[in-house]
Amino acid sequence: MGFDMQLPDAVDSLSALAHASRLAVYRLLVNAGADGMAAGEIAKAIDVLPNTLSNHLTILGHAGLVQSRRDGRSIIYSADYDRMRDLLGFLVSDCCGGHPEICAPLVAIGEKADCCA
Repeated sequence: MGFDMQLPDAVDSLSALAHASRLAVYRLLVNAGADGMAAGEIAKAIDVLPNTLSNHLTILGHAGLVQSRRDGRSIIYSADYDRMRDLLGFLVSDCCGGHPEICAPLVAIGEKADCCA
C-alpha cells in the first residue's frame, strides 16, 4: 500500500490535531464510523459551543481530516479515513531508519484496538 502524503499535507493535518478540542472531535468522529455525527451531537458530546465547534470543524476540514454532507436540515460530519491512513502511513513510512523491530509494537497496538480485535 503506497502512501503519497507529502510533508506540507502532514504538517497541516498534525497542526489541525494539535488542539485538545479538535483532537477530541476527530477521535469522536473516527469512533462514529462512516455514518458520522450531526454537529449538534458533536457539540454536546465534547461540551463546546456551536460556533466554537464550527471553527474546529472548519480547521479539520481544511486539513482534509473530516468530510461533511447534508442530511435534511442537518450537516453530518465524518472522519476521512483515507486521509487518516495516509497520515499514519506518512508517519511510519521510513520507520526507524530501517529497523522494523522498533516499529513492531505498532502492529500490536492495531491488534489491541477495539475496532480491530
